[in-house]
Amino acid sequence: MIIKVKQTESRSIITRYQTDGSAGFDLHSIDDINVPAGGTAKIRTGLAFEIPEGYELQIRPRSGMSANTKIRVSNSPGTIDSDYTSEVLILLDNISQNQADSYRVKRGDRIAQAVLQKVEQADFQVVDDLIHTGRGGLGSTGK
Repeated sequence: MIIKVKQTESRSIITRYQTDGSAGFDLHSIDDINVPAGGTAKIRTGLAFEIPEGYELQIRPRSGMSANTKIRVSNSPGTIDSDYTSEVLILLDNISQNQADSYRVKRGDRIAQAVLQKVEQADFQVVDDLIHTGRGGLGSTGK
């Protein structure tokens, strides 16, 4: 499958899979930006994608960043719909409560990964009753 990629900024880094078996491809920051402790920053990638209808790009954290820092992808997984063709932006949260733990994202840093996923749309039918399964509420399986 071919995915068209547009550089919205000349300094953007064209994405690629790191290995033949990788499910996700890395997205890079095009700017130097500070993410203050307890704060959120919008990180520009400088890339826009033409996603085929019936697919989405899921934006997910990189495990190394999550394991080694207090930085998290805000709305993970995020969805880039097939009809969105503007620059992909990544929201990063700094979950540290220590004001000294400001995090500096540098141009070129790998800040998230994207995974192409097939999706379907459903038709919705309003009904009076649903099949009762005995499940309901948070923790309904007892865990």
